[in-house]
Amino acid sequence: MKYAFFDTKSYDIPSFQKYGDENNIEFKFFETKLNADTASLAEGCDGVCVFVNDTVDAEVIDRHYAVGVRAVALRCAGYNNVDVKHAFGKLHVFHVPAYSPYAVAEHAIALLLTSIRRIHKAYIRTKDYNFSLSGLTGFDLHGKTVGVIGTGRIGRVFIDICKGFGMKVLAYDKFPSPDSGIDYVGLDALFSQSDIISLHCPLTEETYHMIGADAIARMKKGVVIINTSRGALIDAEALLAGIKSRHVGAACLDVYEEESDIFFEDFSGHIMDDDTLARLISMPNVIVTSHQAFLTEEALNNIAETTVGNILEFSEKGYCENELCYRCGKTESCKNGKRRCF
Repeated sequence: MKYAFFDTKSYDIPSFQKYGDENNIEFKFFETKLNADTASLAEGCDGVCVFVNDTVDAEVIDRHYAVGVRAVALRCAGYNNVDVKHAFGKLHVFHVPAYSPYAVAEHAIALLLTSIRRIHKAYIRTKDYNFSLSGLTGFDLHGKTVGVIGTGRIGRVFIDICKGFGMKVLAYDKFPSPDSGIDYVGLDALFSQSDIISLHCPLTEETYHMIGADAIARMKKGVVIINTSRGALIDAEALLAGIKSRHVGAACLDVYEEESDIFFEDFSGHIMDDDTLARLISMPNVIVTSHQAFLTEEALNNIAETTVGNILEFSEKGYCENELCYRCGKTESCKNGKRRCF
């Protein structure tokens, strides 16, 4: 089998090369992102392997289907960049539902601790032999209330870590986990009672800009907002306004809604065209990392192993447990009796 591998980074190749060679799958690695202009690179391939900023819209799907491509292997959990509805009946779409919930949850905590204890500022100061403590006062996590939106695998690991700090946890999920011991509340209660809010939910039409001006107005003054999920869960302009008005105390962002042409690339020495991102980064109470929460050795290995496993399972059995199916409306949970969805 042959798969065109788009948006390749140096850290992707070793693990995918290893599992590909072991299972007779040839990956053609391309640095370019997948879009309508680059779709032709997949000609002659059985499928494509894509990441979060590749575009798999109707045009790309039709072009691939016309040249015999029949599968889209996502090497991530989210699939908001794939037109799953249009793909139905043409391309089978697989994803990696859980590669390392610990990697993402731990990164969220790292961002939080760095922000509230001013670690980033202290690091820069001591590099200049400035050992003053002025302006570095933080606050304890113990006893604080954290609101967790999304209680899937990552959200639950994050909750466990927060409980270890002695925090009170409130959670919201459209589909609460029964018998989990998690204290579920409505969004209004979560917004109004939480000192810290962390997002761990997928990006859908329903969750797009769920953190906007109205939501921020309902939050506590001084709230800390963490996002390690998808950038468009937060209205960046509304967040910026909340920070400038001093209503939002801090923001910890590993994702950004307009990140696709910025993150994963080196623009040092260049002028930032995105004014909103430039202003967010300039704020002393904002920390931005470039979608690196997943980036651990364990996660990279698990991503490659599961992605290759998805390809093999579909090829050998005719179905894949991790297929995303539009047919029945249960995109992630449709197993269709372990048969092909089409």
